[in-house]
Amino acid sequence: MTPSLAEFLIAHRIHEVECVIPDMTGIARGKILPRDLFLAEGQMRLPKSVLLNTVNGQQPDNGPYVGDTDPDMVCVPDAATVRVVPWAAEPVAVVIHDCQEWDGSPVALAPRGVLRRVLKLYADKGWKPVVAPEMEFYLVARQMNPHEPLQPPLGRTGKPEAGRQSYSIDAVNDFDPFFMELSSFCSQHRLGVETLIHEAGPGQMEINFSHGEPMDLADRVFLFKRTVRETALRHGIFATFMAKPMEQEPGSAMHIHQSITDVAGQNIFSNADGSETPLFGNYIAGLQTYIPQLMPMFAPYVNSYRRLSPFMSAPINVRWGNDNRTCGIRVPKSGPDARRVENRVPGVDVNPYLAMAATLACGYIGMCENLQASSPTTDSAWNVSHELPRNLEDAINAMRSCAPMREILGAAFVDAFCAVKELEYATYNRVISSWEREHLLLLV
Repeated sequence: MTPSLAEFLIAHRIHEVECVIPDMTGIARGKILPRDLFLAEGQMRLPKSVLLNTVNGQQPDNGPYVGDTDPDMVCVPDAATVRVVPWAAEPVAVVIHDCQEWDGSPVALAPRGVLRRVLKLYADKGWKPVVAPEMEFYLVARQMNPHEPLQPPLGRTGKPEAGRQSYSIDAVNDFDPFFMELSSFCSQHRLGVETLIHEAGPGQMEINFSHGEPMDLADRVFLFKRTVRETALRHGIFATFMAKPMEQEPGSAMHIHQSITDVAGQNIFSNADGSETPLFGNYIAGLQTYIPQLMPMFAPYVNSYRRLSPFMSAPINVRWGNDNRTCGIRVPKSGPDARRVENRVPGVDVNPYLAMAATLACGYIGMCENLQASSPTTDSAWNVSHELPRNLEDAINAMRSCAPMREILGAAFVDAFCAVKELEYATYNRVISSWEREHLLLLV
């Protein structure tokens, strides 16, 4: 049983509490309160419009989504999320909050609320989703000029990586001081991190999480991103969760493994004899049908679509296959109890709450509507044409017009989220790129 917040804060001699919520971009927003004030208040208030911030700090006209008066919402601490902040100079705790209306109902625009909405649909069917995310990210040299390309950092050898070092132990060891401290922070932060590998790009790493309940995993991913960035800063480098930070290198994904159990804990994707159940194919079909309709939740920025290119370790369609990493939907080899689906479409730049809500929503509709999957792809899915939107604008239009997902996720959320993404896209389109200056300035 989770100890009470008061017991936790007193036992750890906490001075201050970081009260945070994830906004639609996945950025932590909130307040820092002295411990005694936090305990006395029991909640915090924030403008509901805080949820509508774009990644660059703008907001769409928020009247249609939160009301013309920009009212407050009530943010209630989730005691299960309290953790000590391991890098703080004095004892500090962080607590993730749920966003509620004044009548206690969930705020429709809040990412945690959207995930809870989807999980309730599963609970009503007697199903329990289980997920396990894999997170890729780059370590890069500190770069203060945004117009200059990113470079790999210098490790203990004093040299940057000269080529791709997939699964190289030596390349990981080159950053031992960083990873030793990161491991310590993750342990203190109770993040449940398991495996560390070096991915294909220079300075590109992957960390896997132990499988578990989706809300808990989304919380851990949310906290993990901040932990990695903080650790990198302490070692004189940057860590980036951009989907495609380097032009000629593979992008970074957040692959989501997912399975479903019943109330008895049995995997509903497997029969007693170990064979696949019809629900397994239905779930895959739901992903195939609806992932293209929810791409802003899997690829939320202009940069995200640069990652989704063939022969760069990223999918371009929603073909599925057994142990086939060229597919957007992969079925890893496993025993019947561990039969699962891996969604390889999401970039690591996603809001983890929304990406998990979206992928589970796709599978849920597939099972409820008895959708039928395509035949498995046995060769390279990169030889199959694109089936995903090629840019953010098309993705936004597809999501806004997807009636089944408006019902599952909530029409208010879909409209507000798309408005945030449209504003980000419009802001990006005003930027004159270096390519335009180089090739158009004197030649057209």
